[in-house]
Amino acid sequence: MYRELLACAMRLAVVVNPDAGLGGRLGFKGSDGRAQEARAAGAQDRAGPRMRQCLEKLSEIAREPIEILAWDGRMGGDWIPREYTSTGTTPEVTDASSTSEFIKSHTPDLFLYAGGDGTTRDIVEALGDREIPLVGVPGGVKMHSGCFATTPKAAAEVVWSFVTGDLMVARTEVMDLDEEVYRKGEWKVRMYGEAFTPASPRWMQGAKEQVQRESEEETLEAMSMHIASLIEQDSDLMIVWGSGGTLRQMCKQLGHDSTLLGIDIQHAGEIYQDLNEEGLLKRLQSHSGKMLLLLSPMGGQGFLIGRGNLQLSPDVLRAIGIDNILGIATPAKLLGLNELRIDTGDEGLDAEIRAKKYLKVLQGYRTTRVIRVAAD
Repeated sequence: MYRELLACAMRLAVVVNPDAGLGGRLGFKGSDGRAQEARAAGAQDRAGPRMRQCLEKLSEIAREPIEILAWDGRMGGDWIPREYTSTGTTPEVTDASSTSEFIKSHTPDLFLYAGGDGTTRDIVEALGDREIPLVGVPGGVKMHSGCFATTPKAAAEVVWSFVTGDLMVARTEVMDLDEEVYRKGEWKVRMYGEAFTPASPRWMQGAKEQVQRESEEETLEAMSMHIASLIEQDSDLMIVWGSGGTLRQMCKQLGHDSTLLGIDIQHAGEIYQDLNEEGLLKRLQSHSGKMLLLLSPMGGQGFLIGRGNLQLSPDVLRAIGIDNILGIATPAKLLGLNELRIDTGDEGLDAEIRAKKYLKVLQGYRTTRVIRVAAD
């Protein structure tokens, strides 16, 4: 059973997967085994800087000492903005076994990690039967599991609330994309196991849900007709298709095949598939007409930006314009959707979008509703 925190300083073990999230803006569907390729293509660290952002926030709000345990180097110390207890050194070459070794060699009150679903799976496997709570700083490409906070700063809030005893610990599902099925052109997340994590509906994202679609073909057809009518009104309109099954089905209704987990552009009767950040910027910056970004929120989490679509970098979003974002959601998905979450990786841009307070979501032919943007 989870043990109560003692009166002494809490022991927080911090670990970073330095390769997590590298392939996001390049259009990779995950970074496992492709870190060298991503860095050669110019990818910048994502998980480490987001861990630093989390720990800077934690230093601001913590009113009692917290002992941080970490390895020196890229898996820890490089991203910690304060003193910490060194328990080792990051190996010259890191992989899943490096994360596993760190987890197995530490028994803290809480593990704080930065990575994606692959990192979460490695940590849970290394924990075995030990019921030590986890808090994930979202730093990967795929983040379907309920262990992740909504943002790096939210992760700091969760850690501090856990320290003060304001949050209880609950079981959450550890999810990951079924890559074998994905290679066949289908999208499916599956549960690998369970983990313990502080329970916070406000700051923790919850596990990804696969919404059952029953008799929604008419709705999808109606929403597709709406997009078709916009193109008919303005033949120069550039449509940026986000990822996900709903948008893929709509794109098919319009006679095009879109990428299931990629970002595509449709313009002047042509579709440009699976574009990375560079490819998107090239197309967008050469276009002088109107643009429209279609995004479907992630079921169960409400994320519109920042989960599974890292190609939509802050530069890409600014090129499109935040006023040109249109959410797409079927009735089944809308049932559990109270607010939309944004995590662009740029605090200034996040603030701009949140300042709008509401975003439009298409739910039928010429039928939209506004949904509140989460404030944190």
